[in-house]
Amino acid sequence: MAKMTGMWDAVLHPSGARCALLRTVARPSSSKTTPSLPEFILILSVMLLVPVQPASAHPQCLDFAPPFKPSWHLEFCTQYEEFGCCDQKTDNMIAERYWDIIDQLETAGHELCADMLKEIMCQECSPYAAHLYDAEDPYTPVRELPGLCFGYCSKFHGKCRHVVKYLTENQLLRDTSERDVATFCSVVDLSDQDYCYPNVLKSSDLNSNLGQVSEDPRGCLQVCLTEVANNLRNPVLMLHSGDGTHRMFIAEQVGFVWVYLHDGSRLEQPFLDMSGEVMTTPWLGDERGFLGMAFHPQYRDNGRFFIYYSIQVNSMLEKIRVSEMKVSAHDMNLADLYSERVILEIEEPAANHNGGQLLFGLDGYLYIFTGDGGKAGDPFGKYGNAQNKSALLGKVLRIDVDGSDSSGKQYRIPTDNPFLRDPEARPEVYAYGVRNMWRCSVDRGDPVSRYGRGRMFCGDVGQNRYEEIDIIVKGGNYGWRAKEGFECFDMKLCHNSSLNDILPIFAYSHHVGKSVTGGYVYRGCESPNLNGLYIFGDFMSGRIMALEEERTTGSWRERSVCMGETKTCSFPGLINHHHKFIISFAEDEAGELYFLATAYPSATSPFGTVFKFMDPSRRAPPGKCKQKPLPVKIRGKKLPFVPRELTVLDTNEKPTRPPPRKFKLTTKPTLTRSHDKPTTTAASETTTTMATSTRAAVKPKWKSPDKKAKKTNKLKPWKKKKVLKKQPTNAQTKKNSLKQKPKEQSKKTTVTKPVRDKVKPKIKQTESADLKSNALKSNSLKDNTVDKRKAALKPIGHQKNSTNFKESAKQNLNFMNKTKTNMNVKTNRTMQNKLQVKRKQTKNTRAL
Repeated sequence: MAKMTGMWDAVLHPSGARCALLRTVARPSSSKTTPSLPEFILILSVMLLVPVQPASAHPQCLDFAPPFKPSWHLEFCTQYEEFGCCDQKTDNMIAERYWDIIDQLETAGHELCADMLKEIMCQECSPYAAHLYDAEDPYTPVRELPGLCFGYCSKFHGKCRHVVKYLTENQLLRDTSERDVATFCSVVDLSDQDYCYPNVLKSSDLNSNLGQVSEDPRGCLQVCLTEVANNLRNPVLMLHSGDGTHRMFIAEQVGFVWVYLHDGSRLEQPFLDMSGEVMTTPWLGDERGFLGMAFHPQYRDNGRFFIYYSIQVNSMLEKIRVSEMKVSAHDMNLADLYSERVILEIEEPAANHNGGQLLFGLDGYLYIFTGDGGKAGDPFGKYGNAQNKSALLGKVLRIDVDGSDSSGKQYRIPTDNPFLRDPEARPEVYAYGVRNMWRCSVDRGDPVSRYGRGRMFCGDVGQNRYEEIDIIVKGGNYGWRAKEGFECFDMKLCHNSSLNDILPIFAYSHHVGKSVTGGYVYRGCESPNLNGLYIFGDFMSGRIMALEEERTTGSWRERSVCMGETKTCSFPGLINHHHKFIISFAEDEAGELYFLATAYPSATSPFGTVFKFMDPSRRAPPGKCKQKPLPVKIRGKKLPFVPRELTVLDTNEKPTRPPPRKFKLTTKPTLTRSHDKPTTTAASETTTTMATSTRAAVKPKWKSPDKKAKKTNKLKPWKKKKVLKKQPTNAQTKKNSLKQKPKEQSKKTTVTKPVRDKVKPKIKQTESADLKSNALKSNSLKDNTVDKRKAALKPIGHQKNSTNFKESAKQNLNFMNKTKTNMNVKTNRTMQNKLQVKRKQTKNTRAL
């Protein structure tokens, strides 16, 4: 028995192509023939081999995307023009359907019910459309009518029930609309009364912060994630080349740099392999290795990029090296290993605090961030390396890499460097008092006003008590080792009147985390609510945090960020967990934000994963964030991305929607007969009913004068078949498919039901028991509750035909056994004849 929520036929709700991907429900077939065993095996194999592709993300709208503010005002569903799920194109399509229905009502002489009809049709534009149409669980069908609260439904039934047949081809809905009000309203009601119409408009909890980032009871901003890349060995950075291709380059600590294309695939050959030169170890937390990389601002034209890595000289002396390299002249996805030009080398007195950030500022100069040399408390010299401007450690360096000077250096000093004329300072120094800045970024500025553009944010790792976030300015002293965060570390240096240090914009204690990982100010397009937030994390605690600027005062306040609750992230492709050790943050060419984390922080452990931030509460209008990457010439092999992390839907044993309401029809309604010839068997009745349902789903009743709309309707069956192939699977169903025996397959082929009935999963006993009393056993709707992750793998006959199934299975087994016996007998006879012939020939030979 199908459960109550599955009684909805998965008819494509006439809303245009944008909703086509939503209906991930198995479509009933109109074929009456039972496939042969080879055909069945072929069908099953195809279903198992089709790759599963996640739908676009999320929670309110029917396309699983957060609602948005339309770019233009809406002419028809004007109540949702400020915030909702429809753009102007969808609004026009709904209006066109509405007037077609009104024309048919006038022709039939029915009451128009114009107001209620418009209200119901416009619910597709509601920011809570996914809830109204019961679409949160993508493995069950979507309603054709939105959930109506009982009071409103009663008025609709009493005044406008004749409209139902113009809104849907679903025979169940049509039949129940002609029955009593209690029956019809039980069918169209929602289990969660907060989301039925019009209650959804009145709930203060739902509408008070509509479109804002969701917050948990503690005020923590809830975000969801998607997995982008995996199987990486301590991924220390991810960056784009800024050349319009939207490729991402991910570097591993061991010295490999990989190319990831815009479609998510990775090139088999690495862009760069420096593993033979880079010094690193498998020790947990070792800070040495391949640490930094930056593409020249004119990389598209000159192919130059820069790298920062650890080396060891004569097995003793350790250094950090900054080099320039070029891309291969023959392959845009391959670096020229022979093009390396060493620009700068600095001796490292200890194994830790190696810095590692390289980036270009808006001024076109290269910024190099070095650590203080290591150990604890910066013990080198009288004041430590960080406060010593004649040392290159513990600094922010700025150099011009587009030339060389007369002294033999492979770079020039910018003429406006702050300590250029200080005889006690190195001219490369741009800022000092740095302990170990790990991950810095340049703010690309507000997309509209450009506010904040060019600011340089850094996370500086603390000593014993505090971690801090700084904004780098020319000539700034960031306090180490005199200060740690806002507090004094070295009392003598701290109280020195000449310190004149710049305080961090934010610091947190070691109760929160013990090793800051600097991030980015979000300036992307897809998640407008996150715009302007500086998002960063902590390596040791795995905590993600955000800072929000108060522009009038220039101060920053903390905004906690947490993974979305199960209800928030229970949509295709979304996850709400990540690995603990947050190594780095990243920004793609479009400004979308990512972070890189690992479950085991060793340079040789392939547990690194890249996650992308997704705000589930609001998105940009459709089409606004579309990118047109330049073509990438690929010479080698591409490796498709295979996600490893379980999505929230995979980890949930229960569906996201609440349990269905139970109701019982006292009498069986009269069903409309199909024009197909009726047969006496239950199987043929099922086939006939399901065929009728399929025809109803494919051919809308109303006629549209618009030719484009007609073309769209013709394409719908093809889209549904295309969607059918993308059914979710999981590891357990694959495991079960391997356990199936050939005998079971031969038994299943004897069932006189279509393949769609044979590929139904087991339904929980409690659900079937609750629904056995339901007299409305609509065969056309049974397939709609199929869990797509199991549908192709656990064939089961219906209880109603279990006896016939067993008998036919036995007959088939006997037939197979007889066939095998006959073949064995024939084989034995043939062998005996051959042996007799050979014996005669042997006797004749001997006689001769």
